[in-house]
Amino acid sequence: MRDRSLGLAYVLWFFLGLLGIHQFYLGKIGRGVLYLLTGGVLGIGWLIDLFTLPAQTRRVNAERRVGL
Repeated sequence: MRDRSLGLAYVLWFFLGLLGIHQFYLGKIGRGVLYLLTGGVLGIGWLIDLFTLPAQTRRVNAERRVGL
C-alpha cells in the first residue's frame, strides 16, 4: 500500500479544495462530503487545511501502515 502524497494533496487542495477533493484523497469521506456541501465550510476549513495538511497526511499514512 502506497503512502498518500503531500504534494498531490496540496495540488488537490489548491484547485479543488473548496469541494473537499483533498479530503476524499486522504480517505476522510465524511469531511469531504461536508466540504462539498458547504464550500469548504465557507472557505474557513479550506484555509485551515493550508496549515494542517502536512499533519493530516502524516496521520493518514501512519494509520494506513498499522492497518487502521
